[in-house]
Amino acid sequence: MKKRTLHPVMLLAVIFVLPALLTSCGGSKKAAKAPDEELIEQYCTGPDYFTTDDYFRDNAVGESVDQSIAKRKALSNARANLAGQIEVVVSGTIDNYFESHEVNNVEDARERYEGLTREAFRQKLNGTRTICDKLTRTSEGKYKSYIAIELAGDEIINAMNQRLSNDEKTRIDYDYEKFKKTYEEEMEKMRDQKGY
Repeated sequence: MKKRTLHPVMLLAVIFVLPALLTSCGGSKKAAKAPDEELIEQYCTGPDYFTTDDYFRDNAVGESVDQSIAKRKALSNARANLAGQIEVVVSGTIDNYFESHEVNNVEDARERYEGLTREAFRQKLNGTRTICDKLTRTSEGKYKSYIAIELAGDEIINAMNQRLSNDEKTRIDYDYEKFKKTYEEEMEKMRDQKGY
């Protein structure tokens, strides 16, 4: 009896090609299998809710077993975020205003400006407008409140202008047009940093 042996080329084919063929046949099923991820829809987010030239905007989520507490948490978080944005712009405005404008007794004036402008914008935060409000219920029975709010930039600059121009100590050195221009430059910087 003659013993059959595999030719070396056939042996290589069996070793390398056969497993590749078997893998490619079954491999497409593995590649088509969905990952262990679930697409989540987020409410009150996206480009429609970004800060613009005209509006400061922010959004937040609040969660609680009580529906009204979930809404209060969301609103409180959104206002805090919005206040943080405004604070950055106002601080930058004051810093740059003082660098580019000669003011008598700089330290006292700067403190006065900061105090008055912060009062003005904090008071205006009560006038935020809700632009998106969604409420969901989780599988655990908790409520989730999604909220987006906005505050017009003009309202902020007008409130600051009113405070600064009505104050005897700041009125002497205050230049509204220069202050407004500096404010607008700070708004532009913030939007550029966030990519809006």
